[in-house]
Amino acid sequence: MPARTRGAALVTTLLSALLIVAGCSPAPTAPGGTDGDDGWAPVTVSTAFGEVTIPKRPQRVVTLGWGDAEVALALGVQPVGTADWLGVGGDGLGEWVQHRYEPAPPPMLGTLEVNMERLAGLAPDLILDTRASGARDRYDQLSGLGVPVVSIPEGAEQYTTSWQQQLDLIGTALGKQQEARRLRDDLDAKFARAAQEHPEFVGASTVVGARTVRGFGAYRAGTSRVDFMQALGFRNSPRVQELATSAFSVPISQERLDLLDADLTVMTTIGYDPQDLIGDPLYRSVPSARAGRDVVFTDQVMSQSFASATVVGTSYALDRVVPLFAAAMNR
Repeated sequence: MPARTRGAALVTTLLSALLIVAGCSPAPTAPGGTDGDDGWAPVTVSTAFGEVTIPKRPQRVVTLGWGDAEVALALGVQPVGTADWLGVGGDGLGEWVQHRYEPAPPPMLGTLEVNMERLAGLAPDLILDTRASGARDRYDQLSGLGVPVVSIPEGAEQYTTSWQQQLDLIGTALGKQQEARRLRDDLDAKFARAAQEHPEFVGASTVVGARTVRGFGAYRAGTSRVDFMQALGFRNSPRVQELATSAFSVPISQERLDLLDADLTVMTTIGYDPQDLIGDPLYRSVPSARAGRDVVFTDQVMSQSFASATVVGTSYALDRVVPLFAAAMNR
């Protein structure tokens, strides 16, 4: 997650702290593949703010949550407004996103703070905000426009909506349940194959850590990066889990870098040069790093896709990180 745009700076601040016009917009693709409401039956999704019913086929979809846009695009729907959470620049879509905006990117509406005036000018009929803070004031502000708002799922915490939950919510809201199920089944099968092909992953301990400008941290179970590793058969470090709270991650002082040790240590950087981490003598003193059983993401796209927590980004990352994990485990 590079600090190249406001979105990137925002994510850096968030994860470090937790550690870690309508006439100018392109015409959207109707979610059901046709214009109008023919064949549409109202659908209801459960969110942290209760059940939300989408009474008619959405025609003007705004995607505000982290990764909501790329999921909508993967399901064949062109948003009329969006947000660039990962700060990838350009149109806000990472290189892992095959389905792009057509004919041009929609307006960027903000991440933590949404430009409500511009949002209202887009005349949306559905707002997706499935991976966000889940704050009541944000929801009230968005729902004040009088259109359905699909927020974080029931029982979820801020920014921890899983890729499965996000896909199910968006697929249902857009009337694309079959397409969403196919994407989910495909990714589940890819994880299962990777785990089967690499039995050394199963039961091995892992730490997914981060180095930010504020210091070190390690992610707890229930966050997307650890979910990714667990889907491969790894178990999150018990020592990290013992210190876990509701925050994204456990802060780790330089005096306790031994907490980063595991059968496999995976490190990301946020607003920090990965080469500086690789060359840090303190980090290199961690037993797993000293033995070469660590992976530090130096490829920006790989790191971003690993952090994307979407069905699209996760699939892309899976193809690329598994060989790195296997090489490190077999040193």
